[in-house]
Amino acid sequence: MSNEMTRRETLRRGLTAAGLLALVPEWAIPALAEGDTDVPFTDIPKNFAPNNPNAPTRMLDIRKIDGLITPKDQFFAINHFNRPEIDPAAYRLKFSGMVNKPLELTLNDLRAMKPADLVAGYECSGNSPRSMEGLSSCGKFTGVRLNTLLKQAGLHPKAREVVFFGTDRGMQDIVFRQQTFKLEQQFGRSITLENAMKPEPFVAYALNGEPLTREQGFPVRLIMPGWYGVSNVKWLAEVHLQEERFLGNYQARWYRSLRGVGGTGKDDDPQTQWVETEVTRMQLKSVIARVRKTNGAHEIIGFVLNDGSPLKSVEVQVDNGSWEKAKLDAGN
Repeated sequence: MSNEMTRRETLRRGLTAAGLLALVPEWAIPALAEGDTDVPFTDIPKNFAPNNPNAPTRMLDIRKIDGLITPKDQFFAINHFNRPEIDPAAYRLKFSGMVNKPLELTLNDLRAMKPADLVAGYECSGNSPRSMEGLSSCGKFTGVRLNTLLKQAGLHPKAREVVFFGTDRGMQDIVFRQQTFKLEQQFGRSITLENAMKPEPFVAYALNGEPLTREQGFPVRLIMPGWYGVSNVKWLAEVHLQEERFLGNYQARWYRSLRGVGGTGKDDDPQTQWVETEVTRMQLKSVIARVRKTNGAHEIIGFVLNDGSPLKSVEVQVDNGSWEKAKLDAGN
């Protein structure tokens, strides 16, 4: 067997060699023992530099994952506009719109509230093999639950939508009635009030026990566990409640998916209807991070991303054979 393979070949060849895929917790992966070797993939570009501090996008090198929590200096980062520099002493988080008591909270106000910790992993909706699946990370965030702050502001009975505006802004081409207008826009995303009042949404000011960095959304960001990265608004400036749907550029025009429903869901089926949907909750995905050759067998190491639903089982299929249940470690 060649010492190099693509990740697709790993599934086809590596599992055959191993005979069984044993899932172990990522944080329990031992260091290389004598005689063990990591098998390099052939589909990773030679110029792949995930931690280049001068690059506009930072990617996680998934080959080096050795624990559940992504180190803070390796956490992936991507943004549409600028990365604003915010004076923490002057920072204010506003709650506006259909609230009974508009709020302006300082960073110290948030830190003075009873803190909560949240372990959350998420990925960019554009994460794919093209980016070596490196637009994903998992961290321990510290902050305040969003519903605590919303209750403090008080909710108008007609409020239905919660809009999150970041401090980051930039110029955008907006097409309206067949005309293109160049406008400066603030980054914004929204969720329903029903989703906002669930226990999961989180206003975070620390990652892995330390303040957020500028690229991670300092001083405060939104964390939406189980949702794609675009919903996790960085440099959070304002939480606005309204009755109607929010139709900002990154809500109504970008981050849409096209799905075939009815019939076979294929192009050539006249019964297929094409429906546009929002990019919201993460879809189930499994990723092979690396392959370790030990004692003539291959150990496959990877991770799973989903919307937070517990994994009940994992099955493995090799070369279109029967599906076999893998051993799932209880600690994973």
